Amino acid sequence: MNLKLRIWRQKDAKDSGRFEEYTVENISPDTSFLEMLDILNNNLIHEGKEPVAFDHDCREGICGMCSLFIDGRAHGPDDDITTCQLHMRKFKDGDTITIEPWRSAAFPVIKDLVVDRSAFEKILQAGGFISVNTGGVPDANAIPIPKADADESMDASACIGCGACVATCKNGSAMLFMAARVSALAKLPQGRVEATRRAKAMVAKMDELGFGGCTNTGACEAECPKGISISHIARLNREFLCAKLKD
Repeated sequence: MNLKLRIWRQKDAKDSGRFEEYTVENISPDTSFLEMLDILNNNLIHEGKEPVAFDHDCREGICGMCSLFIDGRAHGPDDDITTCQLHMRKFKDGDTITIEPWRSAAFPVIKDLVVDRSAFEKILQAGGFISVNTGGVPDANAIPIPKADADESMDASACIGCGACVATCKNGSAMLFMAARVSALAKLPQGRVEATRRAKAMVAKMDELGFGGCTNTGACEAECPKGISISHIARLNREFLCAKLKD
């Protein structure tokens, strides 16, 4: 496969940035998208040019570091995958592929396709954890939890914090990410101790960091690589309203 790439190049958050065009040749359809970028960078290095900066780590769809906006879609033209799981067989010979970083005021560009997603960490620090002393490791059956609740908590825990929901949302909202974290704890007894404080603190931090509000378009759920349901946003809203009523 011979392909033309339109890649966003940007020195830092203050640089205006621009698209630059490159070509890659003889790419196997079985090559992963990140391997294709590795081939491009290898060619650029041999030509004495600066390689394209992009994030990656596990390359197994677990960490979400590889997040890219490809041809107008978060993680590219496939469903329920991260960018590292995307293969070149999803494209055609001669295609022009546009590659961009996440576009969000809360995710400033560090360089080229790399963005700063530490805003997610700040939301978690505001309340997305359990700080109560639980003592030693309890017996597995010491705290009975209905299977439906355990399953729902595990589904919410599948969120990898890649940021596709924010990049896809027209408002740049972090509600799906935050709702997944809140829902994962809200369905377990260990998470109920701090439930009231958690919801208020995380919503306040989200607003402070410049994320937009949710208008329930469902775009976040459609592009989430782990299929996190927007029903978790409804639970977050309930948790938040209950906390406000208690105040």
